Parts: sequence; C-alpha cells; structure tokens
Amino acid sequence: MTQATGYSITIRMHVTPELHASGKIIAAVSDAGGVITGLDVSDPGTETTVVDLSALVHDTDHAESIREILNGIEGCKVDKVSDSVFLVHLGGKIEVGIKVPMRNRTDLARAYTPGVARVCLAIADNPSDARNLTIKRNTVAVVTDGSAVLGLGNIGPEASMPVMEGKAALFKKFANVDAWPICLDTQDVDEIVRTVEIIAPGFGGINLEDISAPRCFEVERRLRERLNIPVFHDDQHGTAVVVLAALINASKLVKKDLSSLKIIMSGAGAAGAAVAQLLLHAGVENITLFDSKGAVSTSRTDLDPDRTELAKRTNLSGFEGALTQALVGADVFIGVSQPNVITAADVEKMAKDSIVFALANPDPEINPIEAAKFARVVATGRSDFPNQINNVLAFPGIFRGLLDSGAVEITDEVLIASAKAIAECVSEKALSPVYIVPSVFDSNVAPAVASAVIKATKVN
Repeated sequence: MTQATGYSITIRMHVTPELHASGKIIAAVSDAGGVITGLDVSDPGTETTVVDLSALVHDTDHAESIREILNGIEGCKVDKVSDSVFLVHLGGKIEVGIKVPMRNRTDLARAYTPGVARVCLAIADNPSDARNLTIKRNTVAVVTDGSAVLGLGNIGPEASMPVMEGKAALFKKFANVDAWPICLDTQDVDEIVRTVEIIAPGFGGINLEDISAPRCFEVERRLRERLNIPVFHDDQHGTAVVVLAALINASKLVKKDLSSLKIIMSGAGAAGAAVAQLLLHAGVENITLFDSKGAVSTSRTDLDPDRTELAKRTNLSGFEGALTQALVGADVFIGVSQPNVITAADVEKMAKDSIVFALANPDPEINPIEAAKFARVVATGRSDFPNQINNVLAFPGIFRGLLDSGAVEITDEVLIASAKAIAECVSEKALSPVYIVPSVFDSNVAPAVASAVIKATKVN
C-alpha cells in the first residue's frame, strides 16, 4: 500500500538513551510499514530522552498499530501521536488583518469615528463608491450548503468549513483576493438564493462551491439574474476552464484539431455539464455524455431540464450503448464521475494517440498507470501524478480579473480566454505527454488569467 501525505504523523515518545541509540525504534516503525521522514530529539534528558518521530502511514488504523508496537518495546512510552493535517487546521487556516495604522487617537479618528461617518455618507450618496472605499472590490464570498463536498458527499455546513477555508486561503495565496467561507445551514434553493442576495453588498463576487446538482444550476442562474456582482460556480466553470486548457495542449501534442475530436464523457453532473458546454463553445463538435443511467440523449425522458437541453447539442448520432462500447475509436475520454468505470482494455480500443482525463478524486475512473499503457496523454485530479487538472489554476486569476475590471457577467468568451491563458503558460518547448498544464505553483498563471479576463470583459 502506498503512503499518502494526507497521513503524515509525528509520534512523541519517552525512550531510554540506550534504546534510542540502538536503532530499535526506527526498525520497529519501518518493519510496521511506516516511512520515517524525520527523527528529532526535543529533550535529551538524563534518564529518558524525548524523541519526535515523523512518518508517513497508510491511515489512522495504521498509525494506531504503530503506537501499540512502540508501546510494546521495553524502555519506550508513547506520549502522543499528532496528525500533521489536523495540526494545520487547529484554529482554522485564515484570519482577518488590518491594512491601516491604529497607533493613536488620530489614526482611530480617521479609520473609525468621527471620520468614518463622512465616508458612509459619501457611499450613501453614491453606492458605487463602495468599490473604492471599502473591502468590496477585493472580497469574495465562498458559499456552500455542504451538499457535495469533495468526494465526501452531503456532509453539511460545519463539516464543509475546512474546505471553504482552504479555498479562501488559495484565493489569497495565488491572487491576493480576500475570500471568506459562508457555509449555509440550508439546502433549499430559495433560502440559499435569498441569503446570498442579502449579504451580497459586502462582497465583490460570489464563488459557489460544493452545491449538488441539479440545484446548483438553479442557484447560479437566479443569483446571476439578481446580483450586480459576478457569480461563479467553481465546480462547474473552474473545472471546465482547466479541462479546456489541458485539452488545448493535449490536442496540440497529438496533432488533432479540437473540432475533429470524438470525446466520450463519464459524468453529466455540475462539472460534466459545464465541461461539455464550454468544449462545445470552444469548437468541439462530437461529444457523448454518460450518466449513471447511460448515454445522455434526446430519447430519454428521465433528464432534468439542464440535461435535456444539453442532450440536444451532444450525442448527435443517438448512441444508446454502453460507455465502454462508445470508447471504441474515441480520441478523448473525460471522466468527472466515479472510480474504476473503465479499464486499460477499454483505452486500448480508443483511437491512436488517445487522451484520457480521469478526474474523479481521490480515486480516478481508471488507474493512471494502467491508462498510460495505451493513451498518449493521461491527466488526473491528483497531485501525485503528472498533469493535475486543478481548479486553482483558474479561479484565483479569473476573480482577480473580474474584480479589477469591475465586470459582472461571466461569459463563455471570458472562460475560453482564461483556458487559453492557462494553456499558454506551457511553452511549446516544455509541452510533453506529462506536462500539458502548468504547476499550480507557477506564479505566472494567475496574472496571465487575470489579464486575459480583463481583455475579454473589455471586448464584451
């Protein structure tokens, strides 16, 4: 079993100097399957030594078994086992800072009363001044109802907080956008829409996150109609932008035009629908989507309105067979669904120089190592394989551009411009089967996307 950085632990133990010197502790952890990443003496002591051992383990059960093994060694007593992921989350991951001095009465009078009253009256006379005179122009609400969090499902608002905090941290890190998690204790569309509507004056943009389909479509549609600030559903449009960027470069690598690609998609939820729609707008002509009940087509009577509309623009041949049958001769497979829906044998039957984007997380639609046996290009949503399709390549720069331009409408042209900007961050020289999208830590990405968004909003 492969250890994951998600299970990195630190074991604090009291050991006798003789035991510490013997190497038995290291041997015991290694024999138990732990991968030791550090061993530090925090207190040399006299009778006992306090040692902190860091290791990668499989999961919490594995960590507990190592604790028991160490406690069973004479001269060793485990004090505590700390999970590094939980340590990072203690007290939350974000905070509010102050941008102006608060050193004396003069500073206080300017930043607060009585000076602040003049600013309030100026905004009352001209509400648009709120963009320049408050945090509004650089602040985004990250809104969720906790109904579709990562691959965890409907876990509720409190349990969704760590993810929304993480999202806010990414906004700040990559685009210097101040974002705040808004986790709502309701999954009623009317209540979500009305709540966001009444808090909107304090924000320059709304980022909808982890709201399950099909409700997310209605929430986004209604908020876009009612608000005068941009509304972006990252699970839909962020995913679509990065998939398009990756496909632009992958198709360039295999020397196939977007318009000529035969694309088979597994997953027709929020992400799948948005990906398909953006690809169609970008010039792709041949897409067939599959959901849990089979191929999406106009012959089906069980589709919601959004999928019914999408069926009119996809699966133009009226295919009604299985997903694996549809893959025969296909150029591209895009999965935004669930683990292990296709096999290497299925990929082998695809067209020459095939492209596989298996994006289900944490376990993709096919093991990428298996897919790479026959596909020319393989991408996943994971950070431990090449070509990670990660939304962080898109949303920070998109919002930076929207906030700076003052644009309200997020058009397909804006999304396509963002995708092209991401794709162009990979040079012709660097482009390869294992490098079709830039690293999420590439500092050039967010500014390039922001610039592209600003240009696209001016054109529109």
